[in-house]
Amino acid sequence: MDAPDQTNPSVTTRWESLTAGRSGRRYADRFAQLAAAGVDVHGEAAFCHGLVPAESRILDAGCGTGRVAIRLAELGHRCVGVDADPSMLEVARDRSAAVSWVLADLADLADLADLADLDNSVGANLAGLDAPSPFSRPERAAISPATDGPFDLIVAAGNVIALLAPGTEAAVLCGLARRLAPDGLLVAGFGLDAAHLPLPAAPFGLMDYDGWCTAAGLTLDQRFATWQGIPVGPDETDDDHPDHGNGGDGGDGGGERPADAPGYAVSVHRASA
Repeated sequence: MDAPDQTNPSVTTRWESLTAGRSGRRYADRFAQLAAAGVDVHGEAAFCHGLVPAESRILDAGCGTGRVAIRLAELGHRCVGVDADPSMLEVARDRSAAVSWVLADLADLADLADLADLDNSVGANLAGLDAPSPFSRPERAAISPATDGPFDLIVAAGNVIALLAPGTEAAVLCGLARRLAPDGLLVAGFGLDAAHLPLPAAPFGLMDYDGWCTAAGLTLDQRFATWQGIPVGPDETDDDHPDHGNGGDGGDGGGERPADAPGYAVSVHRASA
């Protein structure tokens, strides 16, 4: 599959194109209904909690209504949640004052002073891949110092990476990587086909994602097919499980994945010690 084309950095995210920034209450209601039905909706938080020591500093990148960050704060971690959708953050702020909530596009977390270096590293590390060039944003929005590193763990759940603005993926990952503490972890879960995404097709594959992480100085540490830690394999097709990564909106498209490829992946990348 071809990687996203390079686009103007002012382009809206795929999430905004789907929801127009008005899905916060609907998203929250969906998970409230699942929880009321007895479904465990905290798989992502439990997974991350098991990777880090007590009272770790955690950034929930693309935090949405705060489900993951709030649970991690309840487990004793110091959490910051950042999201570009005001309707989602409105719900998050109403739910918890224990998390620092920041309204920002993840692309604005990129360190523009270092993006020229990323041009060279992407070229060196993505040889043979059809990946996009890093975007360049002429003006950087003011970002709360709450998002400054170092973080022991950064989590991007709910198809966050797949729903970024096309062409910004490499720069976003660079910005996140630079906020990790030495030996810190970037944990991301996203769908790899239409059945696991609220999109007609996956915008990129695991090879592209791993290449962008490598260019940002991260090394693949672990990979699973679900947030419950099931290994990646061709038989992991539990599409209806809430922690398998439907992203809360859609995710039930009609695409088919190859028999030898996972439909969803949870990747753990590690920063240099």
